Amino acid sequence: MKLIVGLGNPGQEYDRTRHNAGFDAVEILARRHAAGSMPKSRFHAVTLDAAIAGEKCLLMKPTTYMNRSGQAVGEALRFFKLDPSADLLVLVDDLALPVGTIRVRASGGPGGHNGLADIDQKLGTQDYPRLRIGIGAKPPQMNQADYVLSRFREEERGAYEASLKLAADAAERVVAEGVDAAMNVFNRRVGESAAGDW
Repeated sequence: MKLIVGLGNPGQEYDRTRHNAGFDAVEILARRHAAGSMPKSRFHAVTLDAAIAGEKCLLMKPTTYMNRSGQAVGEALRFFKLDPSADLLVLVDDLALPVGTIRVRASGGPGGHNGLADIDQKLGTQDYPRLRIGIGAKPPQMNQADYVLSRFREEERGAYEASLKLAADAAERVVAEGVDAAMNVFNRRVGESAAGDW
């Protein structure tokens, strides 16, 4: 079983903001693989049962706010007796990546991301896969908190939507073939396409 967690903030005021890229990507996975599955409220999260590449998966959107994401992740991992390094995938927004790009990593630090920092702290490890979705660097004159809670500009939306589909494709590859296989296909330089690999 795999636990696939999209990070974001609950509530309509945060819908489609940059910080909710993880929510947006996991919703694509839900449309693809959990049609007819009823959402459940558990582990301080909304969850859906899904099957990806023949593997049972739990799709999760924590209902705590971003900086308390680790509570939901930790509860679900303990309940199902899962190993974070093998059974967890976290989908998360990343300021260091341009809009339209993604990166798959087998482990790593939080990179200033409060959601990842809380997961690291609650799990006591940084050794779990994460899929970073580019939201672009903040403008110099803008406060970072305001930027990540802003919505994408009209000219960014096409690239953002494409990156969400790519993130869902990469998550499927992680489940089917493992993190290394997904990294080989999806960790491209800016401007390269992974489409030819399908």
